[in-house]
Amino acid sequence: MNSSNVEHFEYSPKEKIIALLVSSLGSFLNPFMGSSINIALPSIGIAFSMDNILLNWVSSIFLLSSAIFLVPFGKIADIHGRKKIFKWGILGYMVSSLICAISISSLMLIIIRFIQGLFISMVTATSIAIITSIFKKNERGKAIGINIAAVYIGLTLGPPIGGILVQNLGWQWIFLINVLISGCAFIFTIISLKGEWAEAKNEKLDIIGSILYGGFLLSLMIGMSQLRSFLGFVFLMLSIIGIIIFIYWEQKVKNPVLNISLFKDNKVFAFSNLAALINYMSTFAIGFLLSLYLQYILNLTPQEAGFILLTQPIVQATLSPLAGRLSDKKEPQIIASIGMGLLSLGLIMLIFTDELTPLSYIISCQLILGLGYALFSSPNTNAVMGSIDKRYFGIASATLSTMRLIGQTLSMQIVLLIFTLIIGPTEITPIYYGLFNLSMKIALLTFAIFSVFGIFASLARGKGKKIE
Repeated sequence: MNSSNVEHFEYSPKEKIIALLVSSLGSFLNPFMGSSINIALPSIGIAFSMDNILLNWVSSIFLLSSAIFLVPFGKIADIHGRKKIFKWGILGYMVSSLICAISISSLMLIIIRFIQGLFISMVTATSIAIITSIFKKNERGKAIGINIAAVYIGLTLGPPIGGILVQNLGWQWIFLINVLISGCAFIFTIISLKGEWAEAKNEKLDIIGSILYGGFLLSLMIGMSQLRSFLGFVFLMLSIIGIIIFIYWEQKVKNPVLNISLFKDNKVFAFSNLAALINYMSTFAIGFLLSLYLQYILNLTPQEAGFILLTQPIVQATLSPLAGRLSDKKEPQIIASIGMGLLSLGLIMLIFTDELTPLSYIISCQLILGLGYALFSSPNTNAVMGSIDKRYFGIASATLSTMRLIGQTLSMQIVLLIFTLIIGPTEITPIYYGLFNLSMKIALLTFAIFSVFGIFASLARGKGKKIE
């Protein structure tokens, strides 16, 4: 089963199930880590005496690293094989997770989190691409929905398992449990996943384009984190210059790391990715904010906070396969736009929380957000992967994942900026709880405004013609 006959090969039901299972295990890891680390942040902050700005970097450096390397690894996977990149990404993630667990300083932890993000980008860039390589268009939405359900199961299990581990064994076990899971995924990939997919095997990696891509992203994120200083302005200007040079280079080079024509000539691809960017930019930091809110303002334990945060991802995991299957039959832009609308509603409702808000209200908000996520993610992913040629599956999967990670990083940087302006670089103690509440309300209002714009971006893509 090689890349030369992939286009016409008929996969057996067993092979499809194995590929879906392996891909879903890989997709599970990133959100499981992200949602469980949020619960562990207060404990990590105490262990290393970290202020709220430095603590934010424990989460955001992982996302930044993933965003920088996703597109290059998507292209490398299209050239050298998606299974190969997936496999080594899982192994590297396992080793870096172990090193995170034995970190002896905040600096060491943040550096290894950057490396951990590099390896998870190899997994994220290839998981959806592997599924799209195997499943035909009339069953692709359902398969993508199941894969995205694995993402939400990771989000679901992260908070309660993270809370139990942190409260009873220590924050290090957040990383050790990931060593165990990724180790199982690696063994299963080696033994069970057959075949390889490399439709762009005759192309070469655009090294200069990859460096330019990583450079402007790094400048953008550093600039966002330092907006109060002149240095932040300099980095933002460098990122703008970098984007211009990158686009110019990609249109000139023979085998670009990111084919700009996919955005210029494919309306569905362009606006679906834009909608994904806005979606994650306006929602990702909710888990971070609510985790701190539940533990600081409502005085819940990590374990209790973890179980409260279960509601949203449970709804997402349950309904994502159904939404994916629906997008095989109906136009994805309508389903995804309804999802964005529900997300906007949930964000607006959360703005009114304070120290007297009942937990039932928080849970109700999470129910609405979970439904919105489910209706948006699977149909939007199906629209992206169904709008491009097979040889771009890896890069399309990586591009969509990059939009997600850039959105997630920007979401955290918006919170970081608001915290910096209102609270300042200090630990969140009871004297600052009022300022924390104000910061959270401003952040949620900002996200709600972005989310409303996301509805229009989702609708603007129009109807797409799905490619086999």
